[in-house]
Amino acid sequence: MNKGLVALLLWCLALLPLYASPCKGHFVNPIKDVCWNCLFPLTIGASKVVKSRYPDTKNPKSPLCSCPQKGQLFGITLGFWEPFALVDVTRKPYCMVNLGVQLNIKDQGLGGSQMPETDGRGAFYYVHWYKYPLMYWLQILTSIGCMEDQDFDILFPSELDPTWNDSEFAFVLNPEATLFSSPPARQACALDATSALAATAIDSLFWCQGAQGSTYPLTGFVANQSSPISAAALLAERTDFKLHRIGAIADSVGKNSPAICKTYRSAILPKSRYRYQLVNTLPDAKQCQPFGRSVITWETGHMKPGEGDNFGFLIWRKKNCCFL
Repeated sequence: MNKGLVALLLWCLALLPLYASPCKGHFVNPIKDVCWNCLFPLTIGASKVVKSRYPDTKNPKSPLCSCPQKGQLFGITLGFWEPFALVDVTRKPYCMVNLGVQLNIKDQGLGGSQMPETDGRGAFYYVHWYKYPLMYWLQILTSIGCMEDQDFDILFPSELDPTWNDSEFAFVLNPEATLFSSPPARQACALDATSALAATAIDSLFWCQGAQGSTYPLTGFVANQSSPISAAALLAERTDFKLHRIGAIADSVGKNSPAICKTYRSAILPKSRYRYQLVNTLPDAKQCQPFGRSVITWETGHMKPGEGDNFGFLIWRKKNCCFL
């Protein structure tokens, strides 16, 4: 068994006595909780080997590739969607929804552990972003050109981010937010939402997260939330953008070699290369959604009354690689 997975299981067992109060959620079951159909479409070059009802991104035209940095090895250009990260979205600080544990941490740290006040129309949530190399754990792809051997890790706990519950501080670090608060900029988000409903969101409209709302501010505050699930989806997408902005995430590209041989960091989230799936507290293993697509078509029946606003998402990312 992978040593990272063993360490994770031991860590979870060590936390079991730390329940201070109910924290709804469960450890994600990779067999029954994951929508494995979301792995598709599968492509070789520009040809679809396994079709899917889900929209895809641009793929390399050539079915063959060569990676100089890997010893001039030749392979085939493969395209698929990989389960890439887990995201908790919760109203309760240190509630690790996708692990099913509540951390008994009393120290407020940098970001604080108390629920900030809202004006009654909006809401505030904490977010935890985990690296989740599921395909590596299961050894689904063993090619050196496609497999990432990273371990499970908590990449971003919002409780330790001083900007997450401080809009003014977040504005200092992201002053461009002012440019996208104008009516024309917000009207463009309607186009983004329409595009996401038909296929995928528009990458160039980076200040929008489709039907979910605005990318900015990069905090845990959601103004005028239409539903808890919509707010949770927005914050999962917003966190992905935030991690791209600080260079914590790199993406592959759908281009011929040698470009396909590497990953690239970008300050702008390529929304079209991401989709998400609900895995907590009521897993939906039958479908996933492109970033920015409205939750209206699927959110019914995915919340348990009286269990609080705790959600867990599995983030899927488009992977283009040279299968060597």
